[in-house]
Amino acid sequence: MCAIAGILFKNGRRGHFDMSTGEALTRILDATLHRGPDSAGWALYREPEPGRLRMRFLIPDGGDAESETATIQAVLEAQGVQVIDASPLGCTIGMTVCFEGDLLALTHAIEHQVKLVSVGESLDIIKDVGQPLDLAPRYGIGDFDGAHGIAHIRLATESGVHPDTSHPFWACGFADIATVHNGQITNYWIMRRRLERRGMTFQTENDTELIAVYLAYRMSRGASLEDALKTSLADLDGTFSYLVATRDAIGYAKDKLAAKPMVKYEDDDMIVISSEEVGINRLFPGRALATTEPAPLTYGLWSRSK
Repeated sequence: MCAIAGILFKNGRRGHFDMSTGEALTRILDATLHRGPDSAGWALYREPEPGRLRMRFLIPDGGDAESETATIQAVLEAQGVQVIDASPLGCTIGMTVCFEGDLLALTHAIEHQVKLVSVGESLDIIKDVGQPLDLAPRYGIGDFDGAHGIAHIRLATESGVHPDTSHPFWACGFADIATVHNGQITNYWIMRRRLERRGMTFQTENDTELIAVYLAYRMSRGASLEDALKTSLADLDGTFSYLVATRDAIGYAKDKLAAKPMVKYEDDDMIVISSEEVGINRLFPGRALATTEPAPLTYGLWSRSK
């Protein structure tokens, strides 16, 4: 089991809601902790800085933040990336950079030298081994008050417990696309080889990363996010409920068996998604909520006002 969570404020602000976006996502994860106590992660969408990208890197096991920062900066500058600032945080290093070239080509050029976690004008992925209430203060998650984000807790079943196997996953080579997922993609290797032949790249063997890369590929060929969600239901085999986030939207898809739960609450101001209703109830104690569970073989998309 694992658990997913998502929040989007439709008008770009919290309105009547009285907790930060980061705190709300963390509370949902904590309420569903029985589904995945091994690691936790958040994909947070901050306001973009014109002309700049956010990049986050993992510090290798046993690595030193200062020396790793210098190494990453040298690797980036060799590819024409101008580093504006760098800030170590936990097991990661966040950098703000200027880069106007081909992001997929840059990823190919540096993927064997550094460990990228995320890239985007808005996207910043924070993930680590541990439980959400312990990790959130360490990484300042409660301070995040952006318009939307997705999050995940993991029960490791097919790979070890490490920061780089934790969710969310970035669509490698494409800015601002991230996914979280509960389930298993059973045609993973068929789909991966198909995407690799078309120039896509992968950093891990996690099937959640495959979802992100698949959606990014479809959109790079002209499909809308909604169209990509629709075709994923036919192209991806397995049992899954997943969330995808982009700079301005959150979407979901559920397979035909609907064995992996997903519950949503929606009002005029916001959409909240959790693997279980208890996660949503944690945000609205004492209230009777009109929650629903998406039907099998369905997808959906919510966008925030610009």
